[in-house]
Amino acid sequence: MEATFWASTLIVFYVYVGYPIVAYLLSRWVGTPVAKSDVEPSVTVVIAARNEATCIERTIRNKLEQDYPKELLDVIVVSDESTDGTDEIVSRFGRRVVLIRQVARRGKTAALNLGVASAKGEVLVFSDANSLYRKDAVRQLVRNFADESVGYVTGRMVYWNPAAESLVGEGTSAYMRYENFIRRHETRLASVIGVDGGIDAVRRSLYRNMRADQQSDFVLPLVISGEGHRVVYEEQAVLTEETLSDHDSEYHMRVRVSLRAMWALWDNRALLFSYRQPLLAFQIWSHKVARYAAFIPLAVSAISCAPLALHSTFYASILAAGLLLLLLAASVWVRKGRGYRIALVPYYLLLSNVSFAHAAAKFLMGKRQAIWTPRVG
Repeated sequence: MEATFWASTLIVFYVYVGYPIVAYLLSRWVGTPVAKSDVEPSVTVVIAARNEATCIERTIRNKLEQDYPKELLDVIVVSDESTDGTDEIVSRFGRRVVLIRQVARRGKTAALNLGVASAKGEVLVFSDANSLYRKDAVRQLVRNFADESVGYVTGRMVYWNPAAESLVGEGTSAYMRYENFIRRHETRLASVIGVDGGIDAVRRSLYRNMRADQQSDFVLPLVISGEGHRVVYEEQAVLTEETLSDHDSEYHMRVRVSLRAMWALWDNRALLFSYRQPLLAFQIWSHKVARYAAFIPLAVSAISCAPLALHSTFYASILAAGLLLLLLAASVWVRKGRGYRIALVPYYLLLSNVSFAHAAAKFLMGKRQAIWTPRVG
């Protein structure tokens, strides 16, 4: 039982602490920086929208006002059978913004496929309907394509939390800072595993159509990495977005994203055992597979500690500390994300791992999800 406890605990430690350290060290020893320079390829921004009348005008203006030659940048909005006036708002922008209406409703990935089919730019930039870029974001993204090894670029998402009393938004912001640390070093190491779908860019020649149920911002980078191109992180390309502050919305979003990511890993499982790209396989196992399965060693660690605590003060102390953290997290859960900041990390770990377990159960039952209600989950 003692061996089981320590083995499971070490796995959890590796998932959350060990891999970021390994990625950092490897990037220093064998990493290769991206050879950036000022290039100006033609760019098409593709936005998938479903009932986004409250924010779509501001988002389009934000893209049209980018610090980039106007004759080299155009915008396509694919309305996923919107019913709230989104289409009418987009139509007001005239020739520089192309509106495509997707009927019947099929979800974001199908909308991107449809938009890309009409895109003229050498580089495609994918934006969410509520994503606001810093004025130089597009320019910062495309600078990476001066390096011929780069096929896909993701920017830095900066969340702002509208509900200061909610730990949901605080947790999301903290999680993104953690993820961006890993991405910074994965970029030098080989390729980033997992990107932000609201500020991504890809060479038009490398885009591959995806099934409607596939998660575009996970599947496409995996495919491009598998073809031997680098997927990199550009922290100077900044997007600001409001966090979800509602516990239920955050939970359902996590379940949906995790489920779609699990199917993406399954669809690209050959990369997990690639002898041609062992470093990429190692990254996928460490950053994604182990992360989504972390609820298993977490549970095993807790269960195996209980009998050990009956005969050891040391293990009893560990069990007591674990139960205290669980109670703190559970108190925030019951209060729908409200609580003391000391509970932030245990609460977000609980939220993430329960949602991963929920998604894994759906995955094992063969369930897929292509459409959802934006911003609610």
